[in-house]
Amino acid sequence: MARILAIDYGGKRTGIAVTDPLQIIATGLKTIESKDLIPFLKEYLKTETVELIVIGLPKNWDDTDTHGTPLVEAAMKKIHKEFPAMPLKSVDERYTSKMAKDAMLQMGMKKKDRRVKGNVDVIAATIILQEYLQSTQ
Repeated sequence: MARILAIDYGGKRTGIAVTDPLQIIATGLKTIESKDLIPFLKEYLKTETVELIVIGLPKNWDDTDTHGTPLVEAAMKKIHKEFPAMPLKSVDERYTSKMAKDAMLQMGMKKKDRRVKGNVDVIAATIILQEYLQSTQ
């Protein structure tokens, strides 16, 4: 089987998570600058088999767009243009950043490490991927 890759796209930083080849476990991969997303994907897809990319789509609690929704939609267009054969699916990312911060507290992460915004992004991407995997079972 191939991996599923998840993206928590932001204006400055983007968190990346992937599954194992059996699509059982979601693991945070890294945080990159958002401007480097397409070059990162090109390199990653050269070495790993990915069958699907899921990207978190930010929405308000009432299903209206957030300030980040147009950024994610533009990123989705770029991904689709560069990788037209790669399935791309948006998933609800409501509350994932809050859940990531809560998870860091529960893990006992030190305060200085919790302040590193990239840590939140990669954990949020992992949560997006875990929720996607659970929704498909």
